[in-house]
Amino acid sequence: MAQRTSTVPTPTSFVPPMPTSVKETGLGLGFLTDLALKIMYLEGNISGYELAERMKLPYPGVIDQVLEFLKHEKLCEVIGAAGYAEASYEYAIAEKGRAMAREALDRSQYAGPVPVTLAAYTEAIRRQPLGSIVANQRTMRQALAHLVIGADTFAQLGPAVNSGRSVFLFGPPGNGKTAIAESIGRMLLGNAMYIPYAMEIGSQVIRIFDSVNHVPLEDPSAAQRNHDPRWVYIRRPVVAAGGELTLETLDLVYDETNKYYEAPFQVKANGGMLLIDDFGRQQARPRDLLNRWIVPLEKRLDYLTLHTGRKIELPFDVLIFFSTNMAPRELVDEAFLRRIRHKIEIKDPTWDEYREIFRRICESKGVPYDDRGLAYLVQEHYLKCNRPRRCCHPRDIVDQLIDIASYMNVPPVLSKDLIDRACEAYFVEI
Repeated sequence: MAQRTSTVPTPTSFVPPMPTSVKETGLGLGFLTDLALKIMYLEGNISGYELAERMKLPYPGVIDQVLEFLKHEKLCEVIGAAGYAEASYEYAIAEKGRAMAREALDRSQYAGPVPVTLAAYTEAIRRQPLGSIVANQRTMRQALAHLVIGADTFAQLGPAVNSGRSVFLFGPPGNGKTAIAESIGRMLLGNAMYIPYAMEIGSQVIRIFDSVNHVPLEDPSAAQRNHDPRWVYIRRPVVAAGGELTLETLDLVYDETNKYYEAPFQVKANGGMLLIDDFGRQQARPRDLLNRWIVPLEKRLDYLTLHTGRKIELPFDVLIFFSTNMAPRELVDEAFLRRIRHKIEIKDPTWDEYREIFRRICESKGVPYDDRGLAYLVQEHYLKCNRPRRCCHPRDIVDQLIDIASYMNVPPVLSKDLIDRACEAYFVEI
């Protein structure tokens, strides 16, 4: 399986500027005060500094203006101070403010970082393009060094990645299609970018940052960069979607309880990779899913719908990997396959490749490698029963062998007895 790299990402040239006033946030004072009141209502007493931390806006510059308005309107009051600085003043929400906070919470339960505007998000994606990342043979070898891949397959992967469009990986299960895609995404696309915590459109909030799919980083030059804290510095995302993918999840997902939106998979993947794993096993028909991608792939734009019916246009800068165990002809016809730029078959390993995978697995698991043991495995459990070989078999067989050896309290070696027991436990005839 692919592992996350610890290499230092290449920094982005785009840095969102720090807003120095309410106007520069791109949002109205009413939206900001509603959000501040909701946080005060939910948190209780809070200092100016703590409110700035929660809203991800500077104090002074913006939060002090918001608090000044709230005090003037008698929506909150100062109840103490933890220090001499004005930012340390502690505030409590007033009864009038509580009523307004409840009204605001009825409209939306969102009480997180202040969102950015659609225009700001669009500009950020445009200035951090995926196309600025170019693969060459050296970087591809680094990205896939932990995998054993045939020369023909390797030669096809680089141009596919450089296309920045769509890649269709197909072939038998267990040969590393998902591992290849994830490795390319996490290592080759392993430089950095800024994304916002959330985005605002017509007073509606769309949450974008997702701690499951986004890996925050420390900007190596953050001390010199006075950037807008509403933006998170992350490793370019690799978002995977499998059987849970439906046409509905490719549009804005409105939370009826909390009354704000969750960004769909492709928006969370903007600037990185979207891996559609096990393509063809989703609830939606493959033809319908491919139809959904036609315009975004060609126009580099996506169109999403608010629950009010309003359509919004978002940038679509995503490298899509489709991975499937099914034959392409079982999924879609030739006309649809033409829409996918690169089709790459991930075949069963050759015997030389199988041996190299087995040797690497033994080395990593602490099992002494033995050519004679492997020859016995191949003869008895592949050639005699005409069993196809898969890239995942060495890992799984060695794991079985280690488990059995541990139970029997004997060393894990490639003996005939342990190999037979491991294969009997692992392979199932169907």
